[in-house]
Amino acid sequence: MTSLVWLMIAAVILPVSYFAWTLIAIDRTSGRLIRTRLNAVAERRPAEAPSGPTLLVRLGHRLTPIAYVRRLDQILANAGRPASMPLERLLSIKPVAAVAGGLAALLLGGTRSPIGILLALALAVACYFLPDLLVYNNGTKRQARIQKDLPNVLDQLLVSVEAGLGFEAALARVGASGNGPLADELVRTLQDIQAGRSRREAYKALADRCTVPDVRSFVGAIVQADIQGLSIARILKPQAEQMRVKRRLRAEEKAMKLPVAVVFPLILFIFPPLFIIILGPAVINAISTFAKL
Repeated sequence: MTSLVWLMIAAVILPVSYFAWTLIAIDRTSGRLIRTRLNAVAERRPAEAPSGPTLLVRLGHRLTPIAYVRRLDQILANAGRPASMPLERLLSIKPVAAVAGGLAALLLGGTRSPIGILLALALAVACYFLPDLLVYNNGTKRQARIQKDLPNVLDQLLVSVEAGLGFEAALARVGASGNGPLADELVRTLQDIQAGRSRREAYKALADRCTVPDVRSFVGAIVQADIQGLSIARILKPQAEQMRVKRRLRAEEKAMKLPVAVVFPLILFIFPPLFIIILGPAVINAISTFAKL
C-alpha cells in the first residue's frame, strides 16, 4: 500500500479508537464527586445562554427514530446516565462510527467484489450499534451490582429504622455511607423528594430507573405501607429476610451451573493434551512397528 492509503486508514481508525476508549474508560468511582463539584460551580456562576445542538447531534436525531431515541434514553438511565456519555453525544457518535467502519472496510479492499461491499455495509451497521452495546453492557453490570447490594442495603435500613430513625433519614444515612449504584439511586430519590416531588412518585421513579425485580418489589411494599399507614419496620423485616433468601438461592444456582460451564473448557483444552500425552507414545510405537513390516 502507498503512504496515502495508510494515512486514510489512520484518519479513520484513530477517531474510532478514541470514541471506543471514551466509552470504555469511564471513571465510575469519582463520578458522583465530580458531578457534585460541577453542580456547586454551576450554582456560583451566572446563567449563560444555552448553546444550540451541533450538526452531528441534529444529524443523529434525524437519522434515529423517536421510539429508538426513547429506547436509548432508557438504556442510559439503566447505566446511571454517565456524565461522559449523554444522549446527545451517543446520538452523534453513532453515525460517525458507522461511516468510519464502512470507509475502513472499503479502504481495506471492500470495493473489489460484491461480497466485500456487503461486508463493508455489515461492518457499518455493526459500528452503528456498537455504542449501544457498550452502554447496554454497562447498564447490565450496574443492575447486577444493584441486585447484589440490595440485601445489605435493606439490612442497614432495617437497623436504622429500628434504632429510631425515620425512613427518609435512614435512606439518607445508607446513601451517604454507601459507595455503589444503589446508594446513588437512594440519594437521587431523596433529592427528588426534597425538590417537591411526592414520595410515591419518587419511589416509582426509583423502580423505573432500576429494572431489578427485587427493587420493584421493595418499592411496591414501601408505597403500599405509605398508602395504608403501616409501620416501615414491619415492612422492611420480611423484605430483608426475603432478599437474603433470594441471594442464597442465586448463589446455590450459580454453584449448580458451574459443572456444566466447566464441561466445555474440559473437553476443548484439557482432554486433547491428556490424550496426546497418554496415547502419543503408543501411537508412535505402533507406527514404527508397522513401518518395519
